[in-house]
Amino acid sequence: MGVWDKLQTLRRMERPWWLAVVACTGAVVIGHFLRQLNILFNPLAWSSAEIISALLSFTIAASVLVRYYGTGNRVSLLLGLTFGVTGIIHLTAIFEFYDHYLKHSEQARVPVSWMIGQTLLGLLLLVACVINKWLPWPRDLGKNFIALSSIVAGATCLVTAIFLIFLSTPPIQPHSPTPRVWELIPAVIFLVAAVALNSAKESDSFAFDSALVWVAGLNVMSHLIASQSARLLDAAAGVAELVNAISYIVLLGATLLDNARLFRQVRTLAISDSLTGLANYRHLVDVLQGELERSGRTNRPFSVLLMDLDGLKKINDVHGHVIGSRSLCRVATILRLNCRSIDTAARYGGDEFALVLPETTLMAAEQVADRVRSCLLADQESPQLTISIGVATFPKCGLTVQELLEFADRALYARKGKSKRGRVERRSNVPDSD
Repeated sequence: MGVWDKLQTLRRMERPWWLAVVACTGAVVIGHFLRQLNILFNPLAWSSAEIISALLSFTIAASVLVRYYGTGNRVSLLLGLTFGVTGIIHLTAIFEFYDHYLKHSEQARVPVSWMIGQTLLGLLLLVACVINKWLPWPRDLGKNFIALSSIVAGATCLVTAIFLIFLSTPPIQPHSPTPRVWELIPAVIFLVAAVALNSAKESDSFAFDSALVWVAGLNVMSHLIASQSARLLDAAAGVAELVNAISYIVLLGATLLDNARLFRQVRTLAISDSLTGLANYRHLVDVLQGELERSGRTNRPFSVLLMDLDGLKKINDVHGHVIGSRSLCRVATILRLNCRSIDTAARYGGDEFALVLPETTLMAAEQVADRVRSCLLADQESPQLTISIGVATFPKCGLTVQELLEFADRALYARKGKSKRGRVERRSNVPDSD
């Protein structure tokens, strides 16, 4: 690596820290400004915000667990369990709030449940950065679930013990420069997690992975703003709660986007051939059935081309199976190049292909077949490939999927037989060398 590359790497490493410093400074300034406003939120509004945060946590947990069972990503399982526990803690904070802080208002204190939940979330976000890299994991999904459940349960017990035994209930000091100084503990944890997650993020990562950085960053701002809150339900506390809820919304949106992306990938794999990328036999039959129904309503013809790559076994025997697979991909590429957007190219079998041509007559389909053969003959890549093609048109050649495919199959082998006889005749007309 050259000097310039090293400098670029250092700049990329420094950039998150500079952004973090600017964002943290801005959050403290905003919190200090909100502290000066004489605004108090209704306790019901705070309770509603906590309920919304709990529901968002449960929804995120469910969505992330779906992602885990779809991808096997252990970080997803860890965070899914974490958000499930965090949702329960958010609900606990509501009962704690009404039980202690509205009845005994002589000294305002921060709900310890909220502090435990936020500290736990930041800690496990930090653990998620290194969990795949440093810890060995069994392949069995059940064992993974037990292992990660143990980690989440252990972290929950540890954080709870620290706050309940050593730190007691965090008080609010209205005249201090930082009235809620305990908010700095989760703020620092989230800050380290944000930088670590940003460094570990891959260039082709999912939206979920990118959103984790934003979740950590927004929670840093939430706690820094809350640290300037001089009263339990003042403007700074309300804005901090709002920023915290926004972080959950961001992660939920990213998770739903990823789940939609995974669903689309699974659907694509279910209807496509893994080698050539063309439609598979199942999708071909569905397309043909759809064309039958549509053409039956419109009384317009459609055609299907059934193709067979000549001599694939010989190519495999002489050049190897890698070249044989490459030959199939070459045919698939030519079919894609000669397709309209409404056409469907499919791999029918081992060395057989099909092309569905909506609103295409028999004459037009023959022209497409000639064009495919010409393109294949013009291909300069070795070995030279030839293809036999049979054409069938609805309704002239058949009224069902099976009838159309059988007609095209007979036409294909009739053409293949003619080409073989032609080759034999050409060989017999070659004069002897003596």
